[in-house]
Amino acid sequence: MALIVVGLIAGVLAKIAMPGPDPGGFIGTILIGIAGAFVGGYVVKFFNGNPVATDLSLGTILTATVGAILLLVIYRFITRRAA
Repeated sequence: MALIVVGLIAGVLAKIAMPGPDPGGFIGTILIGIAGAFVGGYVVKFFNGNPVATDLSLGTILTATVGAILLLVIYRFITRRAA
């Protein structure tokens, strides 16, 4: 349950940091945030060696937000190249 809450917060923060027309609405924002939590966790684990906790903490939210922003950048890059 905490991962969904973290994903929701991270997705909203990522949309605030990178406004623009992305499909999916509210559900898409949550899914990008949850996926961002996984991506951010793997990036931190790669550089730090320690896995990121899945609790509701500031570090987890920041990590998930950075991961969600990274996913939005990749998504926008791919969709702009295809258009």
